[in-house]
Amino acid sequence: MRDGLLKDSFGRVMRDLRISLTDRCNFRCLYCLPETEAASNFYRGRFDPVRNPKPARLRMPDWKPRSEILTFEEIEFLVRIFARMGITKIRLTGGEPLLRSAVPDVVERIARIPGIEDLAMTSNGFLFARQARALKTAGLKRISFSLDSLDPDNFKKMTGRDGLSEVLRSIELAQEIGMTPVKVNAVIIRGLNEHEIESLAELAQLRDLSFRFIEFMPLDSSRSWQKDLVVPGREILQRLQARFDLHPVPSANPSETARRWRFADGRGEIGIIAPVSEPFCGHCNRVRLTADGRLRTCLFSIHEHDLKGAIRTGASEADLDERIRDIVFHKEDRHHIGEPSFIQPERTMSCIGG
Repeated sequence: MRDGLLKDSFGRVMRDLRISLTDRCNFRCLYCLPETEAASNFYRGRFDPVRNPKPARLRMPDWKPRSEILTFEEIEFLVRIFARMGITKIRLTGGEPLLRSAVPDVVERIARIPGIEDLAMTSNGFLFARQARALKTAGLKRISFSLDSLDPDNFKKMTGRDGLSEVLRSIELAQEIGMTPVKVNAVIIRGLNEHEIESLAELAQLRDLSFRFIEFMPLDSSRSWQKDLVVPGREILQRLQARFDLHPVPSANPSETARRWRFADGRGEIGIIAPVSEPFCGHCNRVRLTADGRLRTCLFSIHEHDLKGAIRTGASEADLDERIRDIVFHKEDRHHIGEPSFIQPERTMSCIGG
């Protein structure tokens, strides 16, 4: 195997690997798996035959059978290879990762791999409470939750589930057991939850959270994304600055996806992640591994690269090292959202891994 860092042709060094543990999810979020009647009504009400000639087509993804999902042993095997190439940060995602059984087992496997400095997870929070302490004991350092609304009815409309109280309890519990900082993400969609921007920020200040406001991206299964529904990060920031005394948080990491501000009293911070209106591709240091073992070099890639097949046909570590380096070397320079050439990925965020 060659030594050296994992680089693409633009000189970007990969440090961050996102691993999806499952493509399945117990939520039906309007921006990912919009399969509820509320989601259908929302998009139908905004259908415009001129600006949006394709009305919503709500459909279920084709879930992968268990036999096609990477085993924990295969995940550990791949992480060891990536770690030797300079990957230091692992984030476990889904779907909803905690739908997979025995998740603390894979956390423990990854946590003990030399070179892995940061092991985090993104979850919708619904099932976190029952495994929180086991995950921390196994080596999970940080957790990010999704919370798009503080209104029970709007929460259900956005997620397809009545689970607001469970998510709020998970946030509280994560802080109690010392998973700091606890991050919370909200996807902001015009006409749906943009009126809650200030109240979500108030929660961040009250609970001392790292709260991230994220632009709506074209990764939904219905392919109903419309640019008109995107609330630009700049607009979100202007509203927050009009309400709160915010101070910029300088970052020494150019690959950080969020621009951040702290509240004047020092409790909590907010961040803006604006991949649509203000892309940050030039410093991207992330690659993604899907639950069925395919390597993606960009969230919006239209190409995937099968590592699972190579493992199961006996590829050596040296073979995989060479294959991974070649794949990453050809990583895209940027996504093309908003450009005439943009093609939405065939798979949704749930299937790709957030």
